[in-house]
Amino acid sequence: MTKVVVTGMGLVSSLGSRDITWRHLLSGESGIGIHQPFPKLPSQPLALVSHQPSHIEVLLKQALSEALDDASLATPIRDSGVVIGSSRGFQGQWEEQAKGRDPAKSHSEDDPLGGFLNNIAHIYGVSPATVVAEYISSQGPILAPRAACATGIWAIAQGAELIRGGYCSRVVVGAVEAPVTPLTLAGFRKMGAMAPSGAYPFDRQRQGFVLGEGAAILVLEAEDLAKQRHAKMYGQVLGMGLTVDGFHMSAPEESRRWAMVAVQDCLRRSGLANNDIDYIHAHGTATQLNDRAEALVIQTLFPSNVAVSSTKGATGHTLGASAVLGTVFCLLALSQKVLPPCVGLSDPAFDLNFVREPLACNSQTALCLSSGFGGQNTVLALASI
Repeated sequence: MTKVVVTGMGLVSSLGSRDITWRHLLSGESGIGIHQPFPKLPSQPLALVSHQPSHIEVLLKQALSEALDDASLATPIRDSGVVIGSSRGFQGQWEEQAKGRDPAKSHSEDDPLGGFLNNIAHIYGVSPATVVAEYISSQGPILAPRAACATGIWAIAQGAELIRGGYCSRVVVGAVEAPVTPLTLAGFRKMGAMAPSGAYPFDRQRQGFVLGEGAAILVLEAEDLAKQRHAKMYGQVLGMGLTVDGFHMSAPEESRRWAMVAVQDCLRRSGLANNDIDYIHAHGTATQLNDRAEALVIQTLFPSNVAVSSTKGATGHTLGASAVLGTVFCLLALSQKVLPPCVGLSDPAFDLNFVREPLACNSQTALCLSSGFGGQNTVLALASI
């Protein structure tokens, strides 16, 4: 089977670009602060990239540019596939238009309706995937998965399968979210899912998640192509597991049966055993239900010494982009031989081997776990080169 490797990575989060985010993460710092981006809504913890909510295309192009530079690729890249997901997409722009405002301003002060319609046509006709495809002049397959907070692993999985299936030898994959909008904040607040002070994954005092902005892009290549052009390789994408509970719109099914099936499927497809896993990057949203459900899966399936951390206490919960951020952190951990800490964790509520400080290691394998509303369970296995 064709080996799929990662040759470029770009990331933007509330902590900064990829390397800056990684440095702050290893220092145990958080990009979460108290913000009031909308006057009619109260102040609350948010992980913003700037002082005001970001535009999705700005985040996307920043991460994409970094990934292409990192992979030593220049546009056009016509033979590349593209798989970019987003759970919220251009929602911020839709909300602006629904209020009758044109955030980009009309092209003509004498024709405000024309400007309004132009913007509606733009956000209706594009997706993050098409933005990337246009940027690199792709003539390969273009996919735009949307699977709530499980979107990121779906994007990586689909990209890897395009390479293994022989559709192309290179795919740009990733996800982006600019979810800080009035409707999103009001909806999550109504659900009681958002934390009033901060994100504390797996902690006894955890309060809920903190919404964050971010984007992460990976360049996937067939190993033969990467070797041919002498590209550096951060790691290998192995297998994935994808299941759905079919239980509840937002709450996880309590036995975690199908989440465990997703893990076992991922391990089987990767040729790994449970005790082969050195590090688990947990979904770790800091909500009561998610953290308890995820801890049960890890405790049931893995040895007690497997290292575990969540990075959402540092970056906030970037929804559909979160698992791609997690994948970048896993690959940096494998390549630099250091595990990131579980920022925000002070008093563990579960008996797991949490990484509390940056941990030097010789890890060869990692799992990235993610889940989404509707009961989606996704798991990705990665290995060092």
